[in-house]
Amino acid sequence: MLYHLLYPLSAKFSVLNVFKYITFRTIYATITALVISFLLGPWMIAKLQQLQMGQSIRKLGPESHFKKEGTPTMGGALILTAIVIPTLLWADLTNLYIWLTLLVIVGYGIIGFTDDLLKVRKKNSDGLSARQKMFWQLLIACGVGLVLCRYPGFQTTLTVPFF
Repeated sequence: MLYHLLYPLSAKFSVLNVFKYITFRTIYATITALVISFLLGPWMIAKLQQLQMGQSIRKLGPESHFKKEGTPTMGGALILTAIVIPTLLWADLTNLYIWLTLLVIVGYGIIGFTDDLLKVRKKNSDGLSARQKMFWQLLIACGVGLVLCRYPGFQTTLTVPFF
């Protein structure tokens, strides 16, 4: 978003020309993700503890795992937030690969969120079954693969450097 807002202004303000460099945008996207993590992290952990979104441990497991009982789960939400927001702010949103990558990250994040939510609601370590997770992951992967196969500029050749 910032790329599309500020780079066109580089014709009038030459200092904004740095937005065309992917290294500049990568550095600032990383800094943005770090700031989001530092600002939202403590608040999100406290909120998850307040909502009692804690980890349930199987009683058949080793005793060393029992101390993990109640550890806040759903931390992937923070990671997803720290990835998606900087990407939307700093990436070139006309690039199909950016959108496909975001689709995969958010899709897999929804699978993880659903799994954690089911674990919390059932008050045990049974969330989505392995079969359900694999189905949804394959569905997302096949959808992205289909889009890539239909994309005219996508190369399907493998290049091994130095050979």
